[in-house]
Amino acid sequence: MLRDNPDAADVRIYGTNVDRDAPALSACEVAEAEPRHVGDDSYAAFALDFCRRHAIDVLIPPRRLTALAPHADAFAALGTRLMSSPPAAVDVLTSKNRTYQAARAAGVPVPPWRLVRDAAGFAAAVAELGADGDRVCFKPAGEFSAFGFRVLDDRPLRLRDLLAAPTPRVSLPAVLGALQRAADEGESVPELLVMPYLDGPEVSVDCLSAPGGRVLAALARAKQGRYRLLLDDPALTAVAERLVAHFGLAYLSNVQLRHHRGEPVLLEANPRPSAGLFQTAFTGLNLPWAAVRLLLHGDPGALPAPRLGIRVAVTESAAEVVTRGAELVARGADAVTPAVDVVPAAVVPTPAADPPPIALTA
Repeated sequence: MLRDNPDAADVRIYGTNVDRDAPALSACEVAEAEPRHVGDDSYAAFALDFCRRHAIDVLIPPRRLTALAPHADAFAALGTRLMSSPPAAVDVLTSKNRTYQAARAAGVPVPPWRLVRDAAGFAAAVAELGADGDRVCFKPAGEFSAFGFRVLDDRPLRLRDLLAAPTPRVSLPAVLGALQRAADEGESVPELLVMPYLDGPEVSVDCLSAPGGRVLAALARAKQGRYRLLLDDPALTAVAERLVAHFGLAYLSNVQLRHHRGEPVLLEANPRPSAGLFQTAFTGLNLPWAAVRLLLHGDPGALPAPRLGIRVAVTESAAEVVTRGAELVARGADAVTPAVDVVPAAVVPTPAADPPPIALTA
């Protein structure tokens, strides 16, 4: 979507990943390995050095936002524009507990939840939230994506369960035992968010907003097996718009919703592009490029009315990838599925006699 932009601007994409062989790097002209298991200061130093060495124009970070957001001025001094929301908003949204507290105070509907760190607290939360017969689930309260998500289910396994696809099910005694063992062995336990299991399709709303939180476009999509539904539902986008405005989110963000007792509620909010952002191309809007224009020029360009109420299929394709030192060359790279939240990519100008092309980083 960055290369096939409505301004016909030439872009060159640079990317980094802790795994030099990450398939998404095959979508980049230049790729480098980034440091693994380092603190925020070290990661920010790496990113600043990368942008300096490669003369990156725009950096679009899909992770480590807490490390990068406070350094927008340092990047600007290098000539790099950092696509990020305010550091205070990033700090809140990297904690699901703080997100729910702030969202509830702003009038954004949230599900009931409890924050726990030990076996006794976990058992009490499950008893309270499951008192009305609701199924209960839990996940780490920090920024872990879907890692750590489990649904509590104490029903005995049946043969059909063993023959079906694996699901993130776990029994309450197993969880309590794991938490108690961690305590006995002195292992640090992260904060866990316990809440009712919200059944039904998850709705992901991709938002484009100006600095300060003014929403310019909000596109809702839901999963239906291998299909994605691009929804025309103002009630869903209204929840996302209220949250984006409250936190003052800028450029690209993503709000995830589910329904609790028939009403849409906030599942989580991310001040970054979503992995499925490429699916919104079928609406006729190019949100990534509009965000780049907004960052560089304060103007997103023309935003036509989106095509909504349509269904698209998510398919797979294969491409041969050849690794050559720090650079990756992909044969058939155009067939590679975009992975926006896997690769921080950089789009920078290529030498030309014509006016220089736009430079971007994702």
